[in-house]
Amino acid sequence: MSNAGASPFRVITEHKADGLFRELEHIQEQTGWISAQDMERIAERRGMSVREVNAAVTFFPHLRTKPHTSKVEVVICDDMSCHLRGSAVLTDRLMRRFGLSSAGDLTFRNVSCLGRCDQAPVFAVNEHICQGVDEYTIVSLIRQAMEGRPMPHMTEAKYPAMMESDPYSNAAQHYGVVRSIIQKRNFDEVIATLKSGELRGMGGAGFPTSIKWDLVKKQTRTPKYVVCNADESEPGTFKDRLIMHTLPHLLIEGVIIAGICVGAEKGYLYIRHEYEGPREELQREIDRCYSSGYLGEKIFGSDLNFDLEVFVSPGGYICGEASALLEAIEGKRAEPRDKPPGTGTHGLWHLPTVLNNVETFTFATTILGRGPEWFHQQGVNGAVGLKFVAISGHVNQPGAFEVPMGITYRELIDKYAGGVLDGKKLLGFAPSGPSSGYLPASMADLPVEWKALSNAGSMVGSAAIIVCAEGTCMLDMAMNSVRFFRNESCGKCVPCRVGTQKLTDMLVRWMQGEHRDGDEVTLRELSHTMKAASICGLGQIAPVPIESVMKHFPDQIAAHIERRQCVGGVCFRGEV
Repeated sequence: MSNAGASPFRVITEHKADGLFRELEHIQEQTGWISAQDMERIAERRGMSVREVNAAVTFFPHLRTKPHTSKVEVVICDDMSCHLRGSAVLTDRLMRRFGLSSAGDLTFRNVSCLGRCDQAPVFAVNEHICQGVDEYTIVSLIRQAMEGRPMPHMTEAKYPAMMESDPYSNAAQHYGVVRSIIQKRNFDEVIATLKSGELRGMGGAGFPTSIKWDLVKKQTRTPKYVVCNADESEPGTFKDRLIMHTLPHLLIEGVIIAGICVGAEKGYLYIRHEYEGPREELQREIDRCYSSGYLGEKIFGSDLNFDLEVFVSPGGYICGEASALLEAIEGKRAEPRDKPPGTGTHGLWHLPTVLNNVETFTFATTILGRGPEWFHQQGVNGAVGLKFVAISGHVNQPGAFEVPMGITYRELIDKYAGGVLDGKKLLGFAPSGPSSGYLPASMADLPVEWKALSNAGSMVGSAAIIVCAEGTCMLDMAMNSVRFFRNESCGKCVPCRVGTQKLTDMLVRWMQGEHRDGDEVTLRELSHTMKAASICGLGQIAPVPIESVMKHFPDQIAAHIERRQCVGGVCFRGEV
């Protein structure tokens, strides 16, 4: 999570919490943890209260207030894709193999999604992520760490060199779009072009990008900011990792374009701390932009200024929520803000802010470079444009892909992901991780298109497609998703904090064969309350996984409740 080698952006320290997490992370890298004395020193030096620093440190899972209790810590992801790929069974075998080790030597614990769902199951040994390796290799890595030997560098997944969305044929042409915009100063025309191209927010909400940018452009309060959300920490989501590896220039150009169009002079790329490879790619590209005069003062020889900084997340799925992300940049606990007002008028430090995700900024450059007509023509079956999707779970070739909007989910699974694993039949799929719930195989011919998925009671969302083969217990998968939301709730509001725990408790009972009369009524009332009263989307969509399973896989629910039968053989075993 270190920001070593940061770009020579002009340091503007208008706020006492600027750089707080970088300082905390540096201390943790040096000593292994952050003590009360460390917090006191930081608070005094920054003019903050100790309470403010402590509140930030104790909120984020990546920051530690106690030293490690063991020489080696192995963390295991058991969310959706890793769960489907046998992480629980593999973890059990590893713990049995190392069962004679004392707690001071080795500990195991579960951790939320590590963002390598295409390489599931994913482990980390002393924070070194192990992806796409077999059990023998994992055992060897654990033994290396226990012997004090350095861990090997794990290579990133391979990606295609060229993509349709890149309007440039070679690196010498990069940033030609923003150069032209600066020369013409046609900022209103830029926003109109994005509107004509029907660019939507690709992080999940699908809100028109042109409206966001135009709102911030019209604000008179300054300074203004541009923030890119590269946190993608929902299970099954890793498409932005592909973009940051292969198209960093398009992403950065899109952020610069947004800045000059709305009148902002500072931008942040907010990236999850587990994404070391993409972060290095972005930092190299940012450094190149500064040295070429594309970032900093008087960009492209104009009178315009724009600085861009990589902000590494202290951790936590809730940081993917727009206002929670802004709170983290401000050095606070990443708790969602009450709305209204929204980020367009009251964003970073409550000033006008454009906030989009990686894919949205990338496609902004694509549309402006290739034209809205070209972008329209890339869709199929009446849909508009391109989409980056991530496919994982029970498929032969999991990965991230650039595809036409309107393609069916069956085509994605069969053509791009190589079909269902081991030649099995498709049982169901999640169109967008736990947030979308689960759809049955009979709906796999739905197109990847906003309205079609909405009409089906689901959503395109971030296009984190997770595939479940025949023989999968869908109650178990609903439980896995709800448990993720329970674990990642920030706890700020009662409906989410209490509701996710109650949902989890109920599903644990069902998986143990303890169904009670009135459970369905309780579930409906609880779901209604969470959707109506939770502050942010996490609490609002937390009931969706179990609701979708009850709707689309009623036979499995009945088998559990009425006959104590589990198709996957994972229930009725006691504690979950």
